[in-house]
Amino acid sequence: MSSVVHSIRDVAERHLCCGCGVCAYLSPDDIRMIDVVEHGRRPLVRDGSDPRSHETTKVCPGIGLEQSDSPNVSAVMKDLLPAWGPILEVWEGYASDPELRFAGSSGGAASALALYCIEKAGMHGALHIASRPEAPYLNQTVLSTTRADLLARTGSRYAPASPCDGLSMIEQAPSECVFMGKPCDVAGARNAAAIRPGLGSRLALTIAVFCAGTPSTQGTLEMLKAMGIEDPASVADLRYRGNGWPGKATATVRSGAGTVELRELTYEQSWGEILQKHRQWRCYVCIDHSGEFADIAVGDPWYRTDRDDDPGRSLVLVRTERGRRVVREAIACGFIWWCRLTLRQKAQSLLGTIKRIRRKHLRQPAECEPYELRASCVSMPGRAEDSLVSRHV
Repeated sequence: MSSVVHSIRDVAERHLCCGCGVCAYLSPDDIRMIDVVEHGRRPLVRDGSDPRSHETTKVCPGIGLEQSDSPNVSAVMKDLLPAWGPILEVWEGYASDPELRFAGSSGGAASALALYCIEKAGMHGALHIASRPEAPYLNQTVLSTTRADLLARTGSRYAPASPCDGLSMIEQAPSECVFMGKPCDVAGARNAAAIRPGLGSRLALTIAVFCAGTPSTQGTLEMLKAMGIEDPASVADLRYRGNGWPGKATATVRSGAGTVELRELTYEQSWGEILQKHRQWRCYVCIDHSGEFADIAVGDPWYRTDRDDDPGRSLVLVRTERGRRVVREAIACGFIWWCRLTLRQKAQSLLGTIKRIRRKHLRQPAECEPYELRASCVSMPGRAEDSLVSRHV
């Protein structure tokens, strides 16, 4: 089999796809994203189309990641540049809104920054992911335009997501918007904005969340089984984290008798013992776990001791001048409580993330077999056309 990547089909078949959905945004008539349970979100190319003629491979972050702009070395932290990319400032902070802080996965800083952009900076909304109402263990792309929207959609989603498939919502918005996603999602959005002027004029800020890899839907199904839930259709609500730091995985389950009960797993049980074992192969060879291509990157302060009664704090990396402007204005307007870390604390904060990457073997390639083409597909609950048990593109 040739190693040359000519098309989006090649990207998926060679396990290079990260599931961001930017190809579906650029070629909506020919490509749509589906959920392949064992692997993650994948592009399904319309029969008879010629994917080689599309712009998609030019912007696909699964093929490669490369900084198009040379960082201003005099402005960035030089010691961190080789391993972490451009960083202008390192902060620790949390949402001043207590509800956003508690509901968020790590202090709610990303949500607070998005809220500032909407309420004070004149932006229309924030594009990000949320659970599907009809199938809460699956994700959908949404455009939040109010505090209520953001609050209802807080918390990490350790399941396949394609936020870039909704970039048209930013392109068609009446004013500028924020984009929030994983590092690969941000890279895809930024690449697309570079070749689509309409998107570029509306994409005012990118916020990346630190990422240790995306588990497949199979991981979520295994997590539900560990909670004693055999039928995912009985799940009325599912949170992977939040409501304390680092927070518990919590499922709200409907019984046949009409009663509702909660099932929970600790973060170590859900992520450490189950979900992280189901990460897609592309994540194991990813070079960017901390949002190098974003204006602002936000993550967990793993240098702290975690406990579920902690309302949470966020580690915030400012990577661009427009990111610095937004962070400082959000602080000045009272959307974020903050502290400037000392040099030692900065080193400890980043070392915590490095240790996490090494402990999870995120730079160690995993063995994988090519996708197996099956003649029949079994639909998962939710959107039948999007949720397929096994099918390659």
